[in-house]
Amino acid sequence: MSEPFATVDDLEKRWHVLSLSERGQASVLLEDASALIRAQSPWQSLDSGLLRSIVCAMVKRAMNMGESAGVSVTSQNVGGVSESFTFANPNGDLYFTAQERKLLKIGTQTARSLPLQEGL
Repeated sequence: MSEPFATVDDLEKRWHVLSLSERGQASVLLEDASALIRAQSPWQSLDSGLLRSIVCAMVKRAMNMGESAGVSVTSQNVGGVSESFTFANPNGDLYFTAQERKLLKIGTQTARSLPLQEGL
């Protein structure tokens, strides 16, 4: 298994001090996020700081679901007042934003040219 692009310490510097259980979860998610990048991106040609930043952002989004695990929409009614919420990432999935996909060169088109030999 390859090393993750970021450490738990890197995540804490970008977010907050993690509890012991959060550190364990973060460690696994950092590995998973790094594996996703390796599977979908030409990561070898990218800056290590960029990879570290994106992995930390992905893990922060996944861990930031709080009490909303599995919930996508909720509403409350009290008297004549109602409130409704839609959670951005209710399942704590790891995903790339559009900007991250662009930075990681995921889904971008590349053009190549091949030299033609005479006489074929």
